[in-house]
Amino acid sequence: MASLAIPSLHSAGTKASGTTTTKRWKLACQCACASGYHGTELQLLAAEAEQASVSEEPRFRWDALGSDLSESQERAIRGLSPKLPNRCKALMTRVVCLSPGDENLGPLLAYWVKAMKPKRADWLLVLKELKAMESPLLTEVLECALLENSFEANVRDYTKLIHIYGKQKLLQKAEDAFHAMKGRGFPCDQVMLTAMMDMYSKAGDLTRAKEIFGEIILLGLPLDKRAYGSMIMAYIRADMLAKAEDLIKQMEDQQIFAGKEVYKALLRAFSYKGDSDGAQRIFDAIQFAGIVPDTKMCALLVNAYCLANRIPEAVCVIRNMRSAGVTPCDKCIALVLGAYEKVNMLETALAFLTELEENGIEIGQEPSQLLAAWFRRLGVVHEVEQVLKELSMDTKTKQKVAVSVEQR
Repeated sequence: MASLAIPSLHSAGTKASGTTTTKRWKLACQCACASGYHGTELQLLAAEAEQASVSEEPRFRWDALGSDLSESQERAIRGLSPKLPNRCKALMTRVVCLSPGDENLGPLLAYWVKAMKPKRADWLLVLKELKAMESPLLTEVLECALLENSFEANVRDYTKLIHIYGKQKLLQKAEDAFHAMKGRGFPCDQVMLTAMMDMYSKAGDLTRAKEIFGEIILLGLPLDKRAYGSMIMAYIRADMLAKAEDLIKQMEDQQIFAGKEVYKALLRAFSYKGDSDGAQRIFDAIQFAGIVPDTKMCALLVNAYCLANRIPEAVCVIRNMRSAGVTPCDKCIALVLGAYEKVNMLETALAFLTELEENGIEIGQEPSQLLAAWFRRLGVVHEVEQVLKELSMDTKTKQKVAVSVEQR
């Protein structure tokens, strides 16, 4: 019976192959002599014996690790979960010593199945441990597991594999896994198709993403926020913002709302294009979805208005932020100052900064530097130094007051 102590990857077949081949050579010679075979016949028998020896299934010893382990391998073995069952630990101590693409992995897993008779729960523990270790062998082990009856593969297992392939941008392998799953008779459910669509979306393949999205609809499967979100992101990556916004509206009609990052991506796309109307519509949609806009979202809306040269609206956004209890970030203030500089409205810019300071908003480093650079271009260097000195003094005074309050 195979030992469950810390195993070794040393192949037993390597040591025994010489003995096995010798025995079969002797047997071949004896048969040849007894039957009167000579020359060519004897060579044929020897070749058959050698071929049989080579084709024998490899065997592995599980009772010793050997002394040639690297420091990283020893560290990986020590890092294995102590809660692993012995049969899983026996495999894991061998797997962590292998490199991606090692030809020993397949035979090792096959021998483990034959020797340890693992159940699905054992496979899942091994995969969980590999994932926790962020092992590059996770994909290869999962590929082998899907072919083993003891793993009892299902649709979700293939979904996980396709998701991994998608993150690695291995589209062809993901498609092969998808077709293999269908070939085994597993049904294509909404989760699987969404994973495929998300993969195509991230790869920038709008055509294939649309095909999968249409297939979900044709099959009568429900469209959830993940499916909609993947398709919206595909349209955003293809710079088809109107199509993406149409899907947002379809979702609202069904009381389905995309994730925060999807809304933010669409808002960013409108903002960078200087489409202030589109940015405002998405900003309103964000609030309709029950998402509280953060400073980054507000900065994107301010940026859209500034690029569209609608500075009063940008200032209005900042005032609304204050009213909502959201402190305008340095980026928002710097964007407005930059817009004022483009139209050479220095006095209005200074009035804007004064209004902020009167409402307790500190002018940070980024807008201060932008204002200083603007003054330098106007040739008022002395005034710049005075402004910076006053800002520095204000900061030190506030720090001293804060320290004094804390000490009390």
